[in-house]
Order: sequence, then structure tokens, then C-alpha cells
Amino acid sequence: MPLLARLLPVAVAMTAACLGVRTVPAAADTGSDPVVSRGVTIPAFYNPPVTLPTADGALIRSEPLPLALSLPSIPGPLPGRATRLMYKSTDSGGRPVAVTGAYIEPAAAWPAGGARPLVALAPGTMGQGDQCAASMGLEHPLLLNGETVSVGYEDLAIYRLLAEGVAVVVTDYVGLGTTDRLHTYVNRLDGAHAVLDAVRAARALDGASVTSASRVGLFGYSQGGGATAAAAELQPAYAPDVALAGTYSGAPPADLTEVTRAIDGSDLAGALGWAVNGFLQSDPALKPIAEAHLNAAGMAALADLSTMCVGDALFAYGSVHSTAWTNDGRSLGDIIQSEPALRDYLEEQRIGTSTPASPVRVATGVNDDLVPHAQARRLAVDWCRAGADITYVPVVLPNAGRALLNHFGPLLTDQGAAVAWLTARLSGMPAVSDCWTMPAQP
Repeated sequence: MPLLARLLPVAVAMTAACLGVRTVPAAADTGSDPVVSRGVTIPAFYNPPVTLPTADGALIRSEPLPLALSLPSIPGPLPGRATRLMYKSTDSGGRPVAVTGAYIEPAAAWPAGGARPLVALAPGTMGQGDQCAASMGLEHPLLLNGETVSVGYEDLAIYRLLAEGVAVVVTDYVGLGTTDRLHTYVNRLDGAHAVLDAVRAARALDGASVTSASRVGLFGYSQGGGATAAAAELQPAYAPDVALAGTYSGAPPADLTEVTRAIDGSDLAGALGWAVNGFLQSDPALKPIAEAHLNAAGMAALADLSTMCVGDALFAYGSVHSTAWTNDGRSLGDIIQSEPALRDYLEEQRIGTSTPASPVRVATGVNDDLVPHAQARRLAVDWCRAGADITYVPVVLPNAGRALLNHFGPLLTDQGAAVAWLTARLSGMPAVSDCWTMPAQP
């Protein structure tokens, strides 16, 4: 509880520090009763239609999105005008899927000349309940109703980019917000596809200033860092029409085997449940294995976590060990290693096996023991060995004594430099790889 008392005011203050269109007709699937998640009624907009478009990135529907943190001005609201989006993507099984998000047209002019650039922002861990979606966080930066706690902490990075005159499109990821399935947390392909297809959707939005001539950047930390890293790898094959100028990948969970062990028993132990829920959503064939190993407490935790946001999980599952969720008292990490199907699934999620064709800035806190520093550094090493253009940034901060603080600190202290690096790429300035320094870098 002392940790939560320290973290929540920080998150609220960070959100408060931020500043605070036309539609593509497509009827919401309103044939079912409204979805209510922990006391929050999910808007009908988030109910996907039965039939989806064929093309990845095709707009399904859009509507104006009121920004909670916004100021009136003569040229228009500051920092810009927001539009809620639903667009088509493809999941890891090759199936069509509807994804939601938001596009923000900045009021600030782009000072570097040429077409206004676009950044696709991949949010960090928000949770698994539909009410946790980042697009809803733009409208409700702090959601606190006695049943759920959600903080739109990504609003700070979004507003920083908008202040630079950069248009921003935010993805909610597969299954987060949309009411037809569970969020496939940290699924490499789902995350990458959702990010890249968000770019396509933004360019197709009527009234948006971005076009196919706009330089594109990707920005993400933690879960978002994994999604942007995977997107940078997959872009040449999946989205060759999206010409990336640069990608920021902060604290990427590149190796889920190591990350699983690190978060077990940590402040964010609830993320284990989100990951397992996501695995079972993506590959139902894994369900019998999970049922064979999880006890009643484990199954109840998965169901409980499936509707939780980060704040909820901190309160309810902080410092919980997965040994309490299994029939034989083994940890989930040990069970994964003993089950070939689970081991293979996590290996398929490994980021770093393909080579990005555009510059990537990889940043990781040297004392990050939640999304372990070593595996994030190894991603940079793997890419450097493959000949990628990598800027590696070890963020040196004192050990805070708590895993979540060690992970959260670099998000704030490095964010300004990350925005500046990406803005330089969007301005046309070339990146300078520092792969040659890796042997001397922590």
C-alpha cells in the first residue's frame, strides 16, 4: 500500500501536466446489450460490426473524440482535434480483427517543412479491461469509480509530440476497447499489426493532414516498446507502404520467458494473468495445458484480471507469486519451461529475430528489473549484429528498491530525449548508429 500511495499521485499529477472531424459512416453493432466492465459502460462505438473490410488499415468507423485536457484557441482547440477510430487489422492467426484507437490533428504547425509527419504511439501496459483503452484515456485521463482505477499516462507523450506539430495516431491494440474478444497482451504479431495498420487508418481519415508523403515514426515504452520494436521488424514485409523514418522502443519486453520470471512476485504480478489470458485468446489449443496446471485460485485470478486496469492489478495482485495459482506449487515460469507447447509459443514471441530496415532507438533502464535490462540490451545487440541502424541508450538511474519504480523512472526521465530523437528523424535528419559502442555500454 505505501508503494501505491506514492505511485498514484505521481500518475495523476503527470496526467494533469498535459494539455487537454468528420466521420466515416459505419453502424455500430448495437444488437447486443451494452458491455459494462467494472462499472464502466463501454460506448457502442467499440462494438465491432459482424463484417469487416478486406484491406488492413481500412477505416470501419470514426467519430469526434473530446479531449479532457484541452484549451480553446482561435485556430482551434489546443493541442488539437481528436477523432476516435476503428480500423481493420489481422491477428496472429491470420484472421481479420477490428482495432480501435484515436487520431489527433495538432493545432501546432510543423516547423520543418514538407508534409506533416505522423507518429503511431503504442501504449504501455494499460490492463485488459475494455475501459482501460488508451483512446478512452484521452477522454477520461483519470477513471476512478470505486470499481476500477485507470490513468491515461500515455497522454503526456502524446501531448509532447503534438506540441512539436506532429500528428499522432494511438492504437488500443487487439481486443482492448473492442468488446468482441480479450486483449492479446504482449502478442508480438497482434501488437505490430495494430501499430502499422493505425498508420494506414490515419492516412485514410477524411480531413487528416497526413498523407502517403508524410514521414512516419513509431513511439512506445514497455508493452508499447515491444509493439513498436516488433512493428519495425515486420514493416518491410507486412506494411511496405509505411515508410518508417524512425522507431523509439523503450524498455521492450523482447524475451517473454525472461520477463515472465521477472514480473512474478513483483508489483505488477497481475500482468502474468494478462499474458496468460492473451495466450489463450490467441491460441485456444493451449487451454487444456493451462487447465491442467492452474488451480481454482489461478483460474479465478485470470477471470478477475481480464477486466482489470493497471491500477486495479497493483492493488489486488501486487507482489503475488504465481506458485499460489498452480496445482503443484510450481511457478508459471517453471511450468512454461516444462511444457514444449508453451515454451515454443513464447519463443515465437521473441523480438530480435528479424532486422529493421529503418533506424531504431532502443532505451532501457540499467536497473530495470521488471522488464529486465539485460534482455532489452540483448535486443539491441541482436539487431546491431544483423546490421541494423541502432541507437542504444542505457538510462542510468539509482536503484529505487522497487521493480515498478525502476521500470517507471526511465519512462519519465528519457521521454524528452526520445521525442527529440524521433522528431529529428521526422525532420529528415539521419540517425547515427552507435552499435560500435555496445561492448562498452552497460
